[in-house]
Amino acid sequence: MTVADLVVGQLLGAGVKALFGVPGGGGNLDLIAAAGKAGLPFVLTSTETAGAIAAIAQAEVTGRPGACLTTLGPGAASVVNGVACAFLERAPMVVFTDSQSAPFDHQRIDHAALMAPITKSSHILRSDRVLEVLLPVLHTAVHGRPGPVHVDCPAGVAASTMTTMFDTAVFEFDEQAPTAADRSRLETLLAAARKPLLLVGLGARRPADAGAIRALCAARNIPAMVTYKAKGVVPDDHPWFAGVFTNATIEQPMIDECDLLIGVGLDPVELIARAWQRTQPIVYCGPWRVEDTHVPFAAQFVTDVAAAVTEIEVTIAPSEWDPGRVRGHLDGQRRQIDVSANGLSAQRVVKIAASRLAAAGRVTVDAGAHMFPATMLWPVSCPSGMLLSNGLSTMGFALPAAIGAALLERERPVIALTGDGGLLMCAGELLTAVREKLRVITIVFSDASLSLIEIKQQARRLEPAGVALGAIDWPALARSVGVRSWVVTTEAELDRAAGEALACEGPTLIEAKIDRSNYGATLRAVRG
Repeated sequence: MTVADLVVGQLLGAGVKALFGVPGGGGNLDLIAAAGKAGLPFVLTSTETAGAIAAIAQAEVTGRPGACLTTLGPGAASVVNGVACAFLERAPMVVFTDSQSAPFDHQRIDHAALMAPITKSSHILRSDRVLEVLLPVLHTAVHGRPGPVHVDCPAGVAASTMTTMFDTAVFEFDEQAPTAADRSRLETLLAAARKPLLLVGLGARRPADAGAIRALCAARNIPAMVTYKAKGVVPDDHPWFAGVFTNATIEQPMIDECDLLIGVGLDPVELIARAWQRTQPIVYCGPWRVEDTHVPFAAQFVTDVAAAVTEIEVTIAPSEWDPGRVRGHLDGQRRQIDVSANGLSAQRVVKIAASRLAAAGRVTVDAGAHMFPATMLWPVSCPSGMLLSNGLSTMGFALPAAIGAALLERERPVIALTGDGGLLMCAGELLTAVREKLRVITIVFSDASLSLIEIKQQARRLEPAGVALGAIDWPALARSVGVRSWVVTTEAELDRAAGEALACEGPTLIEAKIDRSNYGATLRAVRG
């Protein structure tokens, strides 16, 4: 057994489903070889960041760590955006980097210093203390607030031979207990509440969490709003679903009617960076303690989400909410976001595509102006049924995330909703999808502009500058790597193309020519 064999065994024992990245010439070649022998797939991506994002998607879907690797120097530098994404999305991930074992300056940068602000910890793998490194690494990635952990692999270490055989580690999640003071404060606020409102966030996405939250809503007539990353914990068609919460203007009428906000797994990293102006008390229950500098939590009930929600159900009385009133607020939000345009709007693309594709598979959403209608109008029925970058809000997320998710369920399609600017950042991953024979349906909201930035320029009365992308023949680009494609300009064409894409076995791409004239009104409807 080599060190690489032991590393791969530990990854498999931790529930890692694939290893992503771009190899160099050092120890990660041994990791790839060991993964092949052990049945852990290695997936070559076009960029290191895309490899990290694909690993994030797998971590979010499975609840287990994702894993990626890079070479030293430029590879480590290139993966930084993906690692930062995992850090702010609270996604458990292990990132392996090659490193020099001798004091040569060529390609040498301080990997640990580079990763320090965006990882939970950084370690150096040594042949005489493999498990001493790996077991804390895997524990740290998932313990408390999940996140990425970095492991540097010096040349020659991964290939060295182990003289002792080891069993794979038992992989368990730790539970934390709330303090007596927080429990007392929470119980007091719950007892006084007559119209509480749940704000469900990324820390409450396990199936058990979703089951407990839905049961609480039904048993105590409590409505629930969800953050972008918690879409599907309470399905869009649930009688107590009250819309999407981002600390924006559009949800304010619903907030105004409640007397207590209960943040279930609500991490402030998900919220719009603006001052908290809600006057109702807010409490938190979730698996890790969160920063309260942005959101003034009156109490933090740090424990297992399902257990906390069950306790809340026992403590709180049935609410005074009228389900018709809740539905009216939700319908009002959807009307506000559904801004018309002269041509094919992003809203219509979302609605038509969702009518054909939402029931078929998971959806990933890139950052950009199309994100607002996508997150509010695309129905989701299960936790992590919608994947997007919200903490970092990075462009170039949707396609690599779709690849990671599609590898977990090859029989089901994954729909990637992306702007043309975002797809330009990761277009090489179309070839990854082809190589892996994945059912990824990429829908490009094509408007030849960095539209969200253009809107912000207009809001500040600035002339558009640095936002025009130029013409891109997306179908031609897609066909060049073997992706079947369509270009659509009407609703009928989009409906037909979506149906044909759904029938395909491999990756497909639909370029939807968007009229972006309503983007400014859409942003104002959401954020004020």
